Amino acid sequence: MSRMPDFEGLAMFAKVAEERSFAAAARTMGVSVATVSRGVSRLEERLGARLFNRTSRQLALTVFGLTLAERAARIYSEAEEAENTGREASARPRGLIRLAVPMSFGLRWVAPILPAFFRAYPEVSIDLHLSDAKVDIVGQGFDAALRITSNLDSGSLIARKLCPVSPFVVAAPTYLAKHGRPRHPRDLEGRDCLGYAYAARADVWHFTNTAGEQVNITPRGPLRVTNADALVPAVLDGLAIAEFPGFIAAEYLKDGRMEAILTDWTLPRGALYFVTPTTRTRPAKVEALAAFLAEHLSGMNWS
Repeated sequence: MSRMPDFEGLAMFAKVAEERSFAAAARTMGVSVATVSRGVSRLEERLGARLFNRTSRQLALTVFGLTLAERAARIYSEAEEAENTGREASARPRGLIRLAVPMSFGLRWVAPILPAFFRAYPEVSIDLHLSDAKVDIVGQGFDAALRITSNLDSGSLIARKLCPVSPFVVAAPTYLAKHGRPRHPRDLEGRDCLGYAYAARADVWHFTNTAGEQVNITPRGPLRVTNADALVPAVLDGLAIAEFPGFIAAEYLKDGRMEAILTDWTLPRGALYFVTPTTRTRPAKVEALAAFLAEHLSGMNWS
């Protein structure tokens, strides 16, 4: 005999005891009379005692059945309440969302819009995990993540593309004045180029031009980091060249503190994705966050 309580049998017994009818209990529960009868008989066999005295015209609880009916009814009621609570929670945005976001992007573009999200959804809270390291969404228990990549390997995950993210190879005007402007990717060889430890392309710059020529450059310089923002001071100081995603480079390109170089060449373009373990059971709180981020980030253009 299984050690798992026969919750189905207890529920059917409770409903029959309440309705004083197998047929009425079956209609209420949306199952057949035979199913209810088998459930009650199975429970009687498991307990080793009869729960009802049955005649062709009357159904009455036995003394043993009377001792069990109240508890069975309470179990049935609590199960209904648990289901209703779960159904309400899945239909209305509420509860905690564990969200993983790349650090630089999260600080610049996600954190500033969260107050608006909390005003729209006051019953939702967010545990915001900021790290450039790729997280295991399922294994680490995250509800969702934002990923920026040119090579999304979603596996069993569901990914929604929000906007493109273009890379830029940049240098400060002072660097270019001192060392000259590179005209070809091979001109970077022997120059200080700063590295990013979590680059999706194994920290290799894959250049392509319109003629189809491809050149791979491995950046080598005095600094390699796990967060791209840490490269900014060295570039602004004229120390070296670096690659930045558009959402970091845009402000410096706009005010002239950095200049894009090798603009006749392109690096693999990436995109921002909203990633979740599944869509079939995605609760309302995650759906609300997905829609909010899509509304606020899908139109971004950092080129």
